[in-house]
Amino acid sequence: MKKNIWKSSMALIFILMLLAGCQPHVGKQTAADSKASDKNPLANKKVALIMQQNLGTFSAQYIDGVKEQAAKFGGKVTVFTSDGDLAKMSSNVDAAINQGFDAILIDHGTKEALTAGVKKAIDKKIPVIAFDAEVSVPGVTVLEQGDQQMAEATLEKLAKDSGGKANIVKIWVAGFAPMERRQIAYKDFLAKNTGIKEVSAFGAATQNTALDTQSQMEAILKQYPKKGQITAVWASWDEFAKGAVRAIKQAGRTDIKVYGIDMSDEDLQMIQDKNSPWVASAAVDPKDIGRIQVRYAYQKLSSGSAPDKVKLNPVFVTKEELPAEQITTAELNKYVKGWGHSEQGYTEKLKDLENGK
Repeated sequence: MKKNIWKSSMALIFILMLLAGCQPHVGKQTAADSKASDKNPLANKKVALIMQQNLGTFSAQYIDGVKEQAAKFGGKVTVFTSDGDLAKMSSNVDAAINQGFDAILIDHGTKEALTAGVKKAIDKKIPVIAFDAEVSVPGVTVLEQGDQQMAEATLEKLAKDSGGKANIVKIWVAGFAPMERRQIAYKDFLAKNTGIKEVSAFGAATQNTALDTQSQMEAILKQYPKKGQITAVWASWDEFAKGAVRAIKQAGRTDIKVYGIDMSDEDLQMIQDKNSPWVASAAVDPKDIGRIQVRYAYQKLSSGSAPDKVKLNPVFVTKEELPAEQITTAELNKYVKGWGHSEQGYTEKLKDLENGK
């Protein structure tokens, strides 16, 4: 009996010695991790991207830009989609705060839906960077695309192509900060160009915006079936432009041109189609928008400061300057000056972080 007890005791001691031998190894790992964190205090940051809507290829490329840049800084992104529901968007902001995210990025949204949650985040020292959102909370950096400039560029091209006389269809929707800014430019344009007449206007942001726009545009084409009754369509969003283009092509209306805002790979493919009525669009690279938004978030994480307002500079893309072979937006900078590869939002510290220094 004593012999068995002795054997059991020795086995227990041996196991305890093994466990004890493991402890320094664990300690070294923890110390190494701690050392790495000391070297790069911005590593492993959790970034929440809260979107009012996630629709179409523009949104997909924007999300890619956010994730790409955050990954280069050693961060991880979680996307909260609100499906156009502003109450859900407000809840998503609260969820990001409660879940302990280190930075919050906001894509669109209204003042009523966002203000309370954003104030809460700022009070908790969580950086908030908003894109095309109606937010005016002190401490929040707000990015916008130069919406009036984009609207002016497309409308001026429309006027030039039509010789200053045209009957146009406007596709636009209220309730979005960038749309409201584009509408200001549109109203000013009509006031100054009396030969340009609006014959119809519609637009709604839905879960199937392009398809719904196509259906509405088909109805308008039946209402105005003769050449000259509609000269052009001004689409204030690429989802609107896609729907209008499909309806016009399907109806065989080669007399109507489309002028849009925003640009994605799908949009570019449609513009490059030789039979497409889509002839011009003003835009900022959606991937660059995402990248820049993340850079300003990390500026705040590193130094606690960033500008209150950031204007993203758009470029103007026309059908005639594009090559015959199909390209993507990644290649667009070869043909359109100023497209992509923006350095906005970078600091030397962030470049070092990106390069692992």
